[in-house]
Amino acid sequence: MFTGIVEEIGHINSVNNDSISVSCKKILEDINIGDSIAVNGVCLTVTSFDNSSFNADVSYETMRVTKLGDLQVNDSVNLERAMLATSRFGGHIVSGHIDCVGKILNINKNGNFYELNISIPDGNAQYIIKKGSITVDGISLTIYDLTNNSVKIAVIPHTFENTNLKTLKANSFVNIEFDILGKYVEKKLLMNDNKSNITENFLKENGFI
Repeated sequence: MFTGIVEEIGHINSVNNDSISVSCKKILEDINIGDSIAVNGVCLTVTSFDNSSFNADVSYETMRVTKLGDLQVNDSVNLERAMLATSRFGGHIVSGHIDCVGKILNINKNGNFYELNISIPDGNAQYIIKKGSITVDGISLTIYDLTNNSVKIAVIPHTFENTNLKTLKANSFVNIEFDILGKYVEKKLLMNDNKSNITENFLKENGFI
């Protein structure tokens, strides 16, 4: 499990059909084979490492549903080690399992802050709510506005400058993971054949939306 708080920007050494190599520093401080590392929000397992990089296997399915396969040598990637039970929970619950790939529509600077407008593929509107959490390339962010197929996110300067967001531009693709709590709520509603007392009005009245 991860929190969406990026620890370091790494750089791609190589990407093959079934593996990836990433150069980094901080992530290597206590790394072990078998550790889980989020690379642009994708949970990968360390298979080998040295004093300057680590390697991880990447399945066909992961390549298919994420943008890892589009990465090029020297591209910047967001890195986060799996959360420790004793750590502060700075972001939100992030599984590292990508739901879809979104597209940056535009990035605008508003004073010292940045506004991201991201297109979300059809069929995912039920997972996005105002003030809700979303993970973009492994970064825990908060939605401040939305339509059925896009979200707007305000990003503080620290996050923008210390993640790969500063390398993105209009038409860049990003890995998206929706808040896992919303998925469990959806499943519960479907299992109850929509006969549950949990409705959108109920959630609003009780401060969930």
